[in-house]
Amino acid sequence: MNIDAIQNGVVIDHITAGKGMKLYQLLKLDETDLSVAIIRNVTSQKMGKKDIIKIDADIPVNLDVIAYVDPGATVNIIRQGTLVEKRAIEMPLTLRDVIFCKNPRCISSTEQELPHIFRLTDPEEKVYRCIYCETKASL
Repeated sequence: MNIDAIQNGVVIDHITAGKGMKLYQLLKLDETDLSVAIIRNVTSQKMGKKDIIKIDADIPVNLDVIAYVDPGATVNIIRQGTLVEKRAIEMPLTLRDVIFCKNPRCISSTEQELPHIFRLTDPEEKVYRCIYCETKASL
């Protein structure tokens, strides 16, 4: 398989195999008309298998979304065909309007103007809970 290099854009690398599509959806890349390549199950010496997302546009990406889906991922910024910045991802303490509470009785489900906020409650297990009802977030 041959995927061309990008000249200006973003490469999200070291995504755990199988999580690339979820990341694509949560970053709302499916709602854009940008050229995006999702490469799944790429052989990796470090990880065994990994996913990669290449965005052929220099756009801001929500690092909180990436950290929620896969805190081990890296974000590479490419300009004029050269890697200019490599960002490691850290799990944020709170997620705001990234995911939505699944509890139908939660106030965030009934009040449309209320932000959906989740707090990191267990960093080792990567558990986020709704600040209003304590429901555990799930991918």
